Amino acid sequence: MNIKQVKAFLAVAQSMSFASAATQLHLSQPALSLSIKSLEENLGGKLLTRTTRHIALTPEGEALLPIARRLLAQWENAEDEMKQRFALQLGKIAIASMPSFAASLLPKAIRNYHESYPNIQVAIDDVLSDVVVEMVRNNQVELGISFEPNNLLDLSFYPLYDDTFIAILPKDHPLEKQDTISWPALLEYDFITLQRPSSVRAMIESTLNDAGIELSVAFDAHQLATVGRMVSEGMGVAVVPSICRQQANEQGAIIRPVIQPEIHCRVGVICQPRSNLSIAAAAMLDVLINTYA
Repeated sequence: MNIKQVKAFLAVAQSMSFASAATQLHLSQPALSLSIKSLEENLGGKLLTRTTRHIALTPEGEALLPIARRLLAQWENAEDEMKQRFALQLGKIAIASMPSFAASLLPKAIRNYHESYPNIQVAIDDVLSDVVVEMVRNNQVELGISFEPNNLLDLSFYPLYDDTFIAILPKDHPLEKQDTISWPALLEYDFITLQRPSSVRAMIESTLNDAGIELSVAFDAHQLATVGRMVSEGMGVAVVPSICRQQANEQGAIIRPVIQPEIHCRVGVICQPRSNLSIAAAAMLDVLINTYA
C-alpha cells in the first residue's frame, strides 16, 4: 500500500464517483481503477462494490476509511514538516562548545543565527575541549567548537580565528609592571593550570618541553573559570587562551602577553563532513564562520 493508492481510495470513498475522483486527482478513470485494483490485490480483498449506477464500500472498505484518513493526514504533516526544515523554518541543532568560548563569543553567533532563522532551536553543551571532539564523533551534536585537535580522523575542521595564550596574575603582583612576561619569570611563582587530560595543559607542556623549560604545577583544576578564580584570589599565576580575557577581567586578574615561548592555537568548528550536516547545522556553520571572520 502506497500513498497514491491511499489517496485514490479516499477520493473514491468520499465522492462515491470514479469520475469525480479521477478529476480531483488529475488521473484518467482507467488509471484510477488500476490504482484501486492494485490496492485491493495488495490487501487481499475487495474494498468497493461497483455497479453501473452505484458504488459502495465493503465492510473492509469501511474499516479502512478512518485508517486511510489518518495515514494521509500523517503523510501531509510529515511532508509539511520536511518542507519547513529544508526552508529553515523548523528544526533544532545541538552545539558542543568549550566553556570559555560558550561564555564569551558564542552568544554573538547565536544571536546572528536567531535573527536569520528564528524558528530553529539551538541547544548548547559547554564541555571541555576534548569532550567536544568526542561528542561530534559520536553524533551527540552536529557542531563542536574547540581548539584544533591533533587527530581529526574522519572529521572536518573549519578555523574561526587564531588564539594566543596570555598570562594572568593577581592584583599587585610583582610582575604586573612588566609589559610582557617570559615563561622563566612567570614560573618563579606558583603556577595554576588545568588537570590532565586537557588540550590546554597539553599545549603548555608540549611548548615548554620543546623550549627546554620544566613546568612545575602548584595547583590544577577542571575548568578554566576555576583557574581564573584561583589566580584572582592570589593563589598563583596562570597561562590561559586569550579567549578567557573577558572572564579574567571580570574576575579582577591582571593580563599580560607571555613570551619566550609564545603559544598559538587555532579555534574552530569541528563537524562531520559538510554533506552529512542537516540544513540547519550547515547554516549555523556558515554563521559561525562569517561572525568571526
